[in-house]
Amino acid sequence: MLRFTDSVDGVRVAFTDRHGGVTPGPRGSLDLGRTDLDPDGARENFTRLRRTLGLDRVVAMHQVHSARVHEVDLATARRWPEHGHLGDSVPGQPPLPVADALVAGDLREAGRVALCVRVADCLPVLLADPAARVVAAVHAGRVGLLAGVLPRALEALRRRGATAVRAWIGPHVCGRCYEVPEPMQQEAAATHPAAVARTSWGTPSLDLGAAAEQELGTLGVDVTRVGGCTRTDPDLHSHRRDGEASGRLAGLVWLE
Repeated sequence: MLRFTDSVDGVRVAFTDRHGGVTPGPRGSLDLGRTDLDPDGARENFTRLRRTLGLDRVVAMHQVHSARVHEVDLATARRWPEHGHLGDSVPGQPPLPVADALVAGDLREAGRVALCVRVADCLPVLLADPAARVVAAVHAGRVGLLAGVLPRALEALRRRGATAVRAWIGPHVCGRCYEVPEPMQQEAAATHPAAVARTSWGTPSLDLGAAAEQELGTLGVDVTRVGGCTRTDPDLHSHRRDGEASGRLAGLVWLE
């Protein structure tokens, strides 16, 4: 269930794998993204995850490959339903905020509330300043990364007083597997030169993890990279590998 966990001065982070849930079929039993296909299974998967991590609520977003940042306040966290991560794809659930980064301060008055990003191959990036008591969960795919989703999330954290931000970059498709057309590679290179890579079979590719690490480092962020290529590791979800049969893994960050 848990691929990686860390705890730093009252900040907790976790990344999941594809095991330990109830999802049937080829998607892997712990699918945390395709809530419209199996709402009951998604509820149970998130219930198991919350219990494992000791969480009361998980705040998620409707990710659209953008640089949009949504700030989660205490009032929102207090009224967030137990299964609010399911969103409006499931009847009776409230709509998720449309964004690719969630930012929050101290939500502990609403219980143990985690911010959540869900991916198959894109970068799940978790940000936190333990001293300032602020956190963020960011979905950084190719489009969002080039559009500036990471600096925008950092700006939102710094408006809340962050001065020493840490980042955790979770499992994602690696540069040896993320094949792209050469014009797409050149577009990325114009703003993120560290993204330029070659596949293991010798064609143009992108290393989004390297690009994000370079960008965050330039912005003064201490970066931890969690290992694992989603395309080649059978314990992880991958759209590149499995297509529409792929599920989603999650990155979660919260304050204790």
